[in-house]
Amino acid sequence: MSREQQAVARARKAFETGRSRSLEYRILQLKNLQRLFEEKQKEIAEACKKDLNKSEVGMQMYETLGLEGEISLAVRKLKEWAAPRPVEKNLLTLSDTVYIQPEPLGVVLIIGAWNYPWAVTIQPLIGAIAAGNAAVVKPSEVCVHTSKVMEELLPIYIDKELYPVVTGGVPETQELLRQRFDHIFYTGNGTVGKVIMEAAAKHLTPVTLELGGKSPCYIDRNCDITTACRRITWGKYTNCGQTCIAPDYILCEPSIQDRVIEEIKKSIKDFYTDDPKTCPDYGRIINQRHFKRIMAMMEGSTVAAGGDSNESDCFIAPTILRDVKPEAKVMQEEIFGPLLPILPVSGLDEAIKLINKGEKPLALYVFSPDDKVINRMRDETSSGGFLANDCLVHFSVSSLPFGGVGNSGMGCYHGKYTFDQLSHLRGCLIKKLKMEGVNDMRYPPHTPKKLGWARFFITKTFDLGWLGKMLLLALLAVVAAVAIQRYLR
Repeated sequence: MSREQQAVARARKAFETGRSRSLEYRILQLKNLQRLFEEKQKEIAEACKKDLNKSEVGMQMYETLGLEGEISLAVRKLKEWAAPRPVEKNLLTLSDTVYIQPEPLGVVLIIGAWNYPWAVTIQPLIGAIAAGNAAVVKPSEVCVHTSKVMEELLPIYIDKELYPVVTGGVPETQELLRQRFDHIFYTGNGTVGKVIMEAAAKHLTPVTLELGGKSPCYIDRNCDITTACRRITWGKYTNCGQTCIAPDYILCEPSIQDRVIEEIKKSIKDFYTDDPKTCPDYGRIINQRHFKRIMAMMEGSTVAAGGDSNESDCFIAPTILRDVKPEAKVMQEEIFGPLLPILPVSGLDEAIKLINKGEKPLALYVFSPDDKVINRMRDETSSGGFLANDCLVHFSVSSLPFGGVGNSGMGCYHGKYTFDQLSHLRGCLIKKLKMEGVNDMRYPPHTPKKLGWARFFITKTFDLGWLGKMLLLALLAVVAAVAIQRYLR
């Protein structure tokens, strides 16, 4: 039995003991996870620095702060989330108890990504724990140091049988995918997403795929360009552009292109100084393979700012490309790096047309003071998330579902959405062995009269208060009594 098989078998055996079903046990595990982030910030920060050149403050802001908020929310709301959820009844079930009961799925596989290795790996784990599942955690092997730290720390703080960490590369992931899981949660690119989905299909395992795509950013000529460009600069170059919801390219009218370029250049200087290479808040490309991929994308495009690079240090300066054509090399796939192409368009109509020609993106951004522009962009396009006049911040809102559509992914998470995504929402109806006469209409022999009664009880809806419900129950009792009398005759 392989190491991966053993980890899955242990997790399933631990799940079958039933200990993860206890709300108290789930809360204990979540609080232990919270304690990890309070006590091991130094170790986490050092690993992120080695992998992505993230500063300690930047690591906390973009990696662990959001996780601490998610844990606090889950601990505070767990009893409410896990409680039976009453639903609206029809007339036939008015006297019954009808509700949704969330229950654990079983063993979940979580395959994390390397760009925000803690945030996108542990956030699904928080939901898996809250929902009462076991979970096998597979951190990305690309983040070598973070993967090792995760493997060392998680078993110290949370149940190592219920939540094992499996490290390794492609062979280990392939071996994991050969095992049967009750849900697979993957964050990464679409190519691997298809492999995940194919493997899951063999066991009819449901999947959540958090992918990416080319997230457009339209700038209306009438907006506050200075503020817009400052927010876009932050959204684009954070983590050296290696963010799945980073603005991938800008659409704007030719008349404001030069102004946009100048304002972004000013913001780059404000954020990362005249020499981003020496700025502690400016990251690095994860490895040389991705460095070469990004640098090759600039071929055939005009550099308006930046363009400097150092392969040995995996450094690419914040770069702006001007007058980019839709057929340019940089427009053929998600950039996932610090290149910002600007595509001139004649206006909103052309921008919408161009966006709709591509795959549905994970995020779509529009900067405009005009609600009509914002609403048209929202209503005439489709994307995982939609933001007006800012970038990225929807990721921080736990009450919003975060996820893609079409090629940018399927399923969603954050807050209660993660809990629901990793739960089976079980429909329950509890009936008493009384008032059998009401059921006469459903039993053979079937007649037009019975059909008429059935249609009335199933299709009619009433907004009933407490008194109305009592009166209706009394009516049902009368109907039952009449039916029984007929039966006795």
